[in-house]
Amino acid sequence: MPEPSRKVQILCPELPTNLLLVNRCSPGDVLMLTAAVRDLHAAYPQRYVTAIETLCPDLWLHNPYVMPAALESQGLVHIDCHHPPLLNRCNGQPRHYIEAVCDLLSERLGREIPLQRFAPDIHLAPWEKEGPPKGARPPYWVVVAGGKHDVTIKWWPRHFFQEVIDHFAGRIRFVQVGNADDHHPVLEGAINLVGQTTLRELVQLVYHAEGVVCPVTCTMHMAAAFDKPCVVIAGGREPPHWEMYPGHQFLHTVGQIDCCRRHGCWKARIQPIGDGDEERDGNLCLHPTSVDGEPVARCMAMIEPIDVCRAIERYRMGAEAWQEPSRP
Repeated sequence: MPEPSRKVQILCPELPTNLLLVNRCSPGDVLMLTAAVRDLHAAYPQRYVTAIETLCPDLWLHNPYVMPAALESQGLVHIDCHHPPLLNRCNGQPRHYIEAVCDLLSERLGREIPLQRFAPDIHLAPWEKEGPPKGARPPYWVVVAGGKHDVTIKWWPRHFFQEVIDHFAGRIRFVQVGNADDHHPVLEGAINLVGQTTLRELVQLVYHAEGVVCPVTCTMHMAAAFDKPCVVIAGGREPPHWEMYPGHQFLHTVGQIDCCRRHGCWKARIQPIGDGDEERDGNLCLHPTSVDGEPVARCMAMIEPIDVCRAIERYRMGAEAWQEPSRP
């Protein structure tokens, strides 16, 4: 008798889930998403295929975890990554922004996504690592002496930035960067690249820099991605634990003024600017002041140029070699 036929069972691996992650916020917010995508693939390799929809495609170049074009396959899972729930609780919980987006994805996917590295995830091509763009010549520090008009409370006085540049004249070369449409007063003695770089070129400038000086902005997150020294002039708007990276000098005033005694104030502007954004024009600093005629939040004015200079010096010389300047 012929042997009975055998059924052959073909074991098919679980098909990956196609994700479209959307975040149309500023570059700093998008950099938080880069970390979540990295950690998702580290925790569940080959389980997800990710496509990204953001306003900052330069931040995703050469990223091995991201599809080059939007997915159109059936069963696409669309996840809005704009407003992580932890943001509403950040004043009362000691969590970092970078954790918030991981938590958001974990909640949406129903799977824990452990944080793998306390930094954003930026990938460079070999040729980008060879040298900085725009003729910038190392060694140099990147400086951001301004910011966007939507949150003017983050601005530090131009006069203070200039004092820092003058203090290091002949010792540190500074490269000033920023978007041409934003507020970036020109600093004398710095190489002025304001409005002259793409976002990708800014990434390369930070990668090749010795360090960064800036308010709370995307260059701070880029510095963290590349393990660069960074002096952050933060004031009292945001709780330090929400933004501060290990290894950064985060100069804040939380706990020192009544308006930010226990947490960040989250105010938007020093004074109304009449741009039609009534919400931000109504969310004003409680203690505005001025420095050399420039409107500024009191928490930012309390951070003086010598504070930034000392932080840079400690990076350059090391804490053991640094000595307190003599006082009269």
